[in-house]
Amino acid sequence: MMKSIFAILFCLITFSVAAQTTADKKTILDVLEKQRLAWNKGDLETFMQGYVKSDSLLFVGKSGPTYGWQKTLDNYKKTYSGEAGMGQLTFGIKKIDFLNKDVAFVLGSWHLKREKDEPQGYYTLLFKKIEGIWKIIVDHSS
Repeated sequence: MMKSIFAILFCLITFSVAAQTTADKKTILDVLEKQRLAWNKGDLETFMQGYVKSDSLLFVGKSGPTYGWQKTLDNYKKTYSGEAGMGQLTFGIKKIDFLNKDVAFVLGSWHLKREKDEPQGYYTLLFKKIEGIWKIIVDHSS
């Protein structure tokens, strides 16, 4: 009898966690899609809403680590100025792994289509659910 009760509880807990993970995965994909759409409209401020607005935000790119939401935005503005510099962004999501209920790891690729070139690379992101909202806390793009 006890084995049956434990088996039922285990199934209920497993189903609940799987349902939460599916919803959270969809929410994270929605954050990335909103970023892509904002980028393609040339709207860096809206693009940055996917990131935690904090001095602890860590962005690692070809120039090394940058800390802070504002500094990251400033770097984007300097590196990708105007429509010609921003181009059209596409993402390829390779995997989303949940490290715990409030932290997710994302591996993906990015591609910019611009008039003169088509840079591309990969990124790893750490998302954290903060006050019920998924935000990027670490971005390593290359």
